[in-house]
Amino acid sequence: MESNKDEAEKCIKLAETYIKERNREKAEKFLHKAERLYPSQKAQDLLIQIKLMAETKAETEQPRKRNVAPRTEEVKKAPEYTQEQLEAVKKINKCKDFYEILGVSKDATDSEIKKAYKKLALQFHPDKNKCPGAAEAFKKIGNAVAILTDVEKRKQYDQFGPEDERLSTRTHYSNTFREFDADATDEIFNMFFGGGFNGANVYVRRGGRWQRQNAGSQETHHNHHHREQNNYSAFVQLLPIILAIVLSMASSFFVSDPPYSLQAHAKYPIARQTANLKIPYYVKENFATEFQGSVRRLEMSVEEEYVSNLRHACYREKNYRDSMIWKARNFGDKELFQAAQNIKTPACEKLQTLR
Repeated sequence: MESNKDEAEKCIKLAETYIKERNREKAEKFLHKAERLYPSQKAQDLLIQIKLMAETKAETEQPRKRNVAPRTEEVKKAPEYTQEQLEAVKKINKCKDFYEILGVSKDATDSEIKKAYKKLALQFHPDKNKCPGAAEAFKKIGNAVAILTDVEKRKQYDQFGPEDERLSTRTHYSNTFREFDADATDEIFNMFFGGGFNGANVYVRRGGRWQRQNAGSQETHHNHHHREQNNYSAFVQLLPIILAIVLSMASSFFVSDPPYSLQAHAKYPIARQTANLKIPYYVKENFATEFQGSVRRLEMSVEEEYVSNLRHACYREKNYRDSMIWKARNFGDKELFQAAQNIKTPACEKLQTLR
């Protein structure tokens, strides 16, 4: 029901407020309530965020063991990572193929790629993985998902192949698929997990090396730095940010339309049907000549979106029917109870047919 959706969104907003206040228990309580009212991807992502926040807090609050002063020999510090983590980091850093980095096939859909990224990002984030080279591996994972979730860039990548297969187009290809810097990789992570946490560690690149810096101390250092700089220096430092914002706004005007629609209208008048589940979808008139991607992969995305829409519709239908049955029982109305039991759930029936 739409009323449940509104209540779920209110719960999510309250949870976001508690996350900012670092009140994990209340935030988790309202997110679970939102999931019961109206399941959403945003609530699931915030629950992952809370889990990461709790683990990071637990690591920082672990009591320090007393150090016994050595007599003659210097005590070696134990590594903060396991051998399995080190092997995983080495494997990622050796990979040159984006699909191999994310562990997905070349026919993987956007949702499969994003799911793989979420799993790897939590595993290789510098806050969670202290191995040498973990920050570089995290950046490679972010670069891979950025390319493979962009239709045009993925098309070019599929055409030219990984780095060791570049021939005459090496210069153009390298410019197109150059690795992102640390800030861009963090922006990708924030898009999937709703931003960083208050007091969490952030990573900056200085002198060719990755350095960890607390977000709270970063703000203090930032203010102190600005007090020492004159107006010209401050403008020079802000110039890259201003350019990034302008370029981001300009790129929004050139976003291409999706290749298909589940509903027919003037822009998508040509009807098609998926080969597997026979799901109807609609494309533009120039689809046959202009679309250069994989039709099989496109139809997998169509079926995935169609089934997802059916699931949400089925959930709303069942929720409405159950609420009507509860009202009938509460009022002791037999006719209303019978009518409630006979309420149809067409989306659930279609979903059952597909299964």
